Amino acid sequence: MTISLYHASVPVFLRGLDNLEAVLRKAQAHAAEKQLDPAALLSARLAPDMFDLTRQVQSACDAAKAGTARLAGQTPPSFADTETTFAELFERIAKTVAFIKSVPASDIDGHEDRVVTLKMRGGEVSFAPVPYLLSFVLPNFYFHLTTAYGVMRHYGVQLGKLDYLGTLPPPADWI
Repeated sequence: MTISLYHASVPVFLRGLDNLEAVLRKAQAHAAEKQLDPAALLSARLAPDMFDLTRQVQSACDAAKAGTARLAGQTPPSFADTETTFAELFERIAKTVAFIKSVPASDIDGHEDRVVTLKMRGGEVSFAPVPYLLSFVLPNFYFHLTTAYGVMRHYGVQLGKLDYLGTLPPPADWI
């Protein structure tokens, strides 16, 4: 069985963002229940030199939308990083999901010879689509998802592994 580049990316991003929204909703409820300032939780970080929770969510969204766009040969849409509330982060996730869903599989699959070039601090770096997805985009996406989850856990939000994983596909899909 082969897996397409589209199916190795878009459904992964959609599921991860759906799970991120769900854990953020738990964080929002936790702040309300414990009478915590939501802004304090959104500005929380695991270490002084790491992004705060808000920036982790923005970065996860950015990785998903930029990865999808570049795999499709498009310029990634630009979203201003102005979110300061849970509601605004939910809106950002929704905008990211809407963009990702708007990209047809035909714009990604069948273009494995496309070159993805990124402007980095040290200069330009070029990738073939498969290494771009597997060695750059997915690790970056999961880093920010995991760090956001870690921030919330560290600040008392009751989350478990299944919150991170989300709903598992039916067992018939496992074979």
